[in-house]
Amino acid sequence: MEAVDILTRSLSKAVPIRGNMLQYHGRSDRHGQLICWGILFDLMLNSAVLRSHVEAGKVVFGINHTLRSFSPEKKKKLDLVLCRPKAGAPSPSKPRTLHTIADKHGIELSSEQQAMLDGLPVIQEGPVGNVLVALEAKACMTEHIKALPRLYDELNSSHQIVHGHSSNALSIGFFMVNAADEFHSPTNSDKPVPNRHKQPHALERAVAQVSELPRRGHHTSQGFDGLGIVVVNMNNDGTSPCKLVNTSPAPAPDDVLHYDSMVQRMAHEYDARFSVLN
Repeated sequence: MEAVDILTRSLSKAVPIRGNMLQYHGRSDRHGQLICWGILFDLMLNSAVLRSHVEAGKVVFGINHTLRSFSPEKKKKLDLVLCRPKAGAPSPSKPRTLHTIADKHGIELSSEQQAMLDGLPVIQEGPVGNVLVALEAKACMTEHIKALPRLYDELNSSHQIVHGHSSNALSIGFFMVNAADEFHSPTNSDKPVPNRHKQPHALERAVAQVSELPRRGHHTSQGFDGLGIVVVNMNNDGTSPCKLVNTSPAPAPDDVLHYDSMVQRMAHEYDARFSVLN
């Protein structure tokens, strides 16, 4: 799997965000775009069925798509959807692709990863028809305890709305959480010192709460079809690297909430559920 390596490398580099050179800003969508890009990249690499659908023009993606559920009647903006193109709807004049998004958001690829990308069929942004996969990605980088209730509710509502839209659609949740002892928050411009975290307590609370999100093993039940947790160490000072944390409470490689397990499950479920698309 490539996305976590790409994510941490990309977040290690300061880029122009809201007029300043920053690694991360909670009110910017850059980190969300990085996460969604990487997950779609890994899914394309791991699902031959998806690659064939993209080559045949049967599947496109949508970013920040507002999905409306049939029952209950609710709506939510989701970070990324894979879908059938909506019949009769005009396509964007300059549709985004994995290549153009990588260029726009400063996604850092190794030469090997660039070669992998170049070898994939080009998946384009398009008008959203029937949703096949919907991803909700959240990050908790500072003020963990304060942010947890909102983050949990936003994640939990996403699978409810996705499956209220279609019980056959795959609902995927991703959670990135910071293990650093302190974090320089760009939203605290009047506060010269970084936010300090009570670690490992804040990290353990965050991982434990997201681990309690419902997961489903059958399309008639409720919960996420795939859920992944990634722990990083990032203080966001503009120069220090963002590093992956593999030690507990980060999910172990054989844990169902490990990132690799999430992508493997996504690919398997996609191949099994959507092998035939007319």
